[in-house]
Amino acid sequence: MDATLSRIRDQNRRALLEDTLPFWLRHGIDREHGGYRFYLDRDGSAYGDDKPVWLHGRFVWLLATLYADIEARPEWLELARHGADFLRRHAFDTDGRMFFLLDRTGRPLRKRRYFFSEVFAAMAFSALARVTGAPRDLDDAARLVATLETCLVDPDTSSPKFPPKWEPGTRPSQGLAGPMAVLRAAQEFRKVDTTGLADRLATGCVNRIRDHFVKEEFEAVLETVGPDGEFIDTPEGRLLCPGHAIEAGWFILEEAVRRRPHDAGLVRLGSKIIDWSWRRGWDNEYGGLLYFRDVLGKPCTEYWHDMKFWWPHNEAAIATLMAWRLTGEAHHLERFHQVYGWAMAHFPDPEYGEWFGYLHRDGRLSSPVKGGCWKGAFHLPRMQLYLGWFIDRLVTPDAAQQEAAS
Repeated sequence: MDATLSRIRDQNRRALLEDTLPFWLRHGIDREHGGYRFYLDRDGSAYGDDKPVWLHGRFVWLLATLYADIEARPEWLELARHGADFLRRHAFDTDGRMFFLLDRTGRPLRKRRYFFSEVFAAMAFSALARVTGAPRDLDDAARLVATLETCLVDPDTSSPKFPPKWEPGTRPSQGLAGPMAVLRAAQEFRKVDTTGLADRLATGCVNRIRDHFVKEEFEAVLETVGPDGEFIDTPEGRLLCPGHAIEAGWFILEEAVRRRPHDAGLVRLGSKIIDWSWRRGWDNEYGGLLYFRDVLGKPCTEYWHDMKFWWPHNEAAIATLMAWRLTGEAHHLERFHQVYGWAMAHFPDPEYGEWFGYLHRDGRLSSPVKGGCWKGAFHLPRMQLYLGWFIDRLVTPDAAQQEAAS
């Protein structure tokens, strides 16, 4: 292995096990009321008590995955079950849908039209089923994934279960986040699925992303399109989120590797998405990835459009390294070092650990918080997991292609 990649691998192993994970285990476990706490200030002290459901699913997934893939530490499994039990007791409404936000004791506060609570709960119970073999964990995962299949078939149905974001009679639309998140849930469920549902769902998600959101005429991946992929010339329809599209790109690359035989067409699709989105998102003046861009170069309406958030840099590090692995194109490796170097120079907190989440465009700190409703134990530790343990599979494209063909 290249000495620099070997150093990065070791750096991420230490960071995950000695910094990021201890931060969340020390400050984020609620032994009094169950579940986890995510509203954490810079030093780990709590500044809020509410409990985002989707972040619970993410943390359960992380702990169970670490137990399955890194080391069977009883503490990790116990804490994964701790979060899963809280979800089962409090997160489901009587209609089978999940709440989005609970108070500290588990009482419902907010329920949204989105199905991201269900996506990450499906990932959580899939990961648990992989390590426990418990029928209950598998049944919960299968039930949630079946629900997600309904969402994919008609992501903006007007039924009471999944009301539309936009008035369908005026401006029908669909978002990239739906098929992208469901693809990832299907990939996790595949590890325990024996029915073929995961493969069917993953294929449908990839096809929807490719056919509806990937736009050759713009060399971009749109966040919002019409029901059949039509371009909507409004601020919402022109919106690009480069980090989000880059994340979708590596999901597709992972799908290519998981298929037998190796799917060269998906490698081309995923690497193309990553290329386009990098060119749209990388800030040539200050470095780092811009949050939003307009596909036609018009103004973005979101006030944080030029900020630098932590998670696009986590996803870009995984994506560029995976793209290099599968294509052998040197510019992907160069971009990996570029984004990883910028992120490591700006986001880590040397005093209290973990990463800051929100920077101004020039890299100055915007907020010192380590967690909240949108930031938890997921993007950063997932990057560290991939770079720290899975990087050995990313040594050379030839080795990866031999692995994919085996």
